[in-house]
Amino acid sequence: MTAGLVRGLPESRRGEAAALFRARGIPTRRVENWKYSDLRAALGDSGFVETTAKWAARTPDGIEQVDLAAAAVPDWVRACLGSGARHVMSAASLAFAAGGAAFRVPAGLSAATPLTLDLSEDGHLRLLLVVEQGASLTLIESAAAAPFRNVGFDIVLGEGARVDHVRFAPAAPESVTVEEIAVSARAGSVYRGHFASFGGKLSRIALDIALGGAGAEAHLSGVSVLSGKNHADVTTHIDHAVGATVSTQLFKHVAAEAGRAVYQGKVTVAEGANGSDSGQTAKALLLGGEAEANLKPELEIFADDVKCAHGAAVGDLDAESLFYLRARGIAESEARRLLMHAFLDDAVAEIADPAARERARADVSAALENIA
Repeated sequence: MTAGLVRGLPESRRGEAAALFRARGIPTRRVENWKYSDLRAALGDSGFVETTAKWAARTPDGIEQVDLAAAAVPDWVRACLGSGARHVMSAASLAFAAGGAAFRVPAGLSAATPLTLDLSEDGHLRLLLVVEQGASLTLIESAAAAPFRNVGFDIVLGEGARVDHVRFAPAAPESVTVEEIAVSARAGSVYRGHFASFGGKLSRIALDIALGGAGAEAHLSGVSVLSGKNHADVTTHIDHAVGATVSTQLFKHVAAEAGRAVYQGKVTVAEGANGSDSGQTAKALLLGGEAEANLKPELEIFADDVKCAHGAAVGDLDAESLFYLRARGIAESEARRLLMHAFLDDAVAEIADPAARERARADVSAALENIA
């Protein structure tokens, strides 16, 4: 679905986004948050476009859907669209996208089927999901290959709302894709996100999550299996703005040949946010001398009574486990696949939706067949 001018968006908001992008430009490795993913180099001289990407959705009963190219949009769209465009590429999508989609889950509704969202072709796109008080939804997002695609996604959760978000991005060696997701979580709401990425010339998913009410939770997990020169970057920032909030992160990567995996995870606990509970784990297996993993968990704590932990590990397959399996008659290639499956599966198991979980396992199996 193509779209024309985004209607109803305050011009000041679009103007601010355009000014931010002009001031900062396309990110390079000189920008700390992009030090492992040089977007300008990946795009080259003419890769950045100002067109609008395409989207298609299958929407469950009871959920309101708005085409942002419509002649008029509801007040809830005007209030929330672009509210999370605080970073340069999200600002670019707000400044240049001529359309996109917005969805609203009414208060108290528990969607019986997932909302499926398919992104295709190149260009910029804006997305908005508003889940009102006590409502719940499973969102399945599929991001197809594109020469260059930049998506800005605002997710607004009311009190007691819940979203299970699963994003699939297949291997696309010639693609440059960026998606920046801003989540605003009110009291008692829960955001669960799983990101299965198999890399591209440059593939980056960035999440900026504000836990703004007591009892709010964010649980992130993801896997990547990278071969060739595929690159996959997950960058997260979770802000425990108030106390009695919880976040967890578990990301697993397998990189072979010249694949490159990136995880940057920052957790901020604000002053006075006592009772916050946060954990981060990032691990990578490197299966070749040219494979690379950059894992950087980070804590920034301004409160006293908190429970926070983080860890990262990079290595090869365990030699003793491999020997154990081979000693029982399992061929080396199969033994390696079994160990890699076991390594990745605890992250895949975080997906609550059974069909999405099995799809992720099938994608992982297919990717491992190419590298084991």
